[in-house]
Amino acid sequence: MKENLMEKHELQGVIEELYNKYLCDRGGKVATYIPELGKADPEDFGICLVSSDGRIYETGNCEQSFTLQSVSKPFTFGMAIEELGHEHVFQRVGVEPSGEPFNSIELQAGTNRPYNPMVNAGAITVTALLHALYREAAFDTIQKRLSAAAGRSLSIDKDVYASETATGHRNRAIAYLLLNFGMVHAEAEDALDLYFKQCSMLVNCRDLAIMAATLSNMGRNPLTGVSVFDHRSVKDILSIMFTCGMYDYSGQWAYEVGVPAKSGVSGGVMAVVNRQLGVATYSPLLDIHGNSRRGIGVCTELAARLGLHAFDLMNSGSSFLDMVL
Repeated sequence: MKENLMEKHELQGVIEELYNKYLCDRGGKVATYIPELGKADPEDFGICLVSSDGRIYETGNCEQSFTLQSVSKPFTFGMAIEELGHEHVFQRVGVEPSGEPFNSIELQAGTNRPYNPMVNAGAITVTALLHALYREAAFDTIQKRLSAAAGRSLSIDKDVYASETATGHRNRAIAYLLLNFGMVHAEAEDALDLYFKQCSMLVNCRDLAIMAATLSNMGRNPLTGVSVFDHRSVKDILSIMFTCGMYDYSGQWAYEVGVPAKSGVSGGVMAVVNRQLGVATYSPLLDIHGNSRRGIGVCTELAARLGLHAFDLMNSGSSFLDMVL
């Protein structure tokens, strides 16, 4: 028991050290293109790690609520793969990194598909597939699945949802471009409304780490034991997160951090260390790519110090993470 407490203290000490270091970094800006997001407190900052067997390590403000935004995209993609199959989904969305900003109004030449499910065009397409499948029950179905991943019932931030609906003209243009090329069904406005709702779902940093740990644990929530995703769809989710999850910073992330991840413009970052750990950070101060500046710094240092990178020699079983977990 004493040894286990000492090990927990070691890992807790690492994240507290990183918290104190990056708390001093006040660079970056809060997102304002969705006006309601501009009300976030730039001082908010939290770090949470959840192991694949359910141990929780956290520091900072891990109970501050924020909306999922683009962090919802891997989960709806996994749902579409499970419900509709690879062939049906990939007729309408690709898997290639775009190299463009997340909200780019651009489709693949020749196929007119969105580049991947992590950019807005691809995510709207995926959500439209779920809307076409579930109709009036679509949001309840998405809400229940994401709630199961978090281990508690999640709700919508109605103010953010209203703000997205009122100002989401670029996403509306994307939806109608997709409709023009037959990538979404005729009820494009209803599908887009569903997309705004999924992005407006509220979580905190601990929720996000549990959701990441659910993916790390082959789709089973490590705290509740509920099977949320089939392990085969988890493979697809993590693969697309690895190559496309961090907007047009994805290549640099893969090079420096080397684990699947997804960020959102509200300030959340979710990273997954396969079969070991879920990582989440929250800070609404964003860099030029739309990623949390503090979150990038924390995850980069965690990867280096704990040997998290998929191709790091430390990840063969001798890393600090292996010792504490």
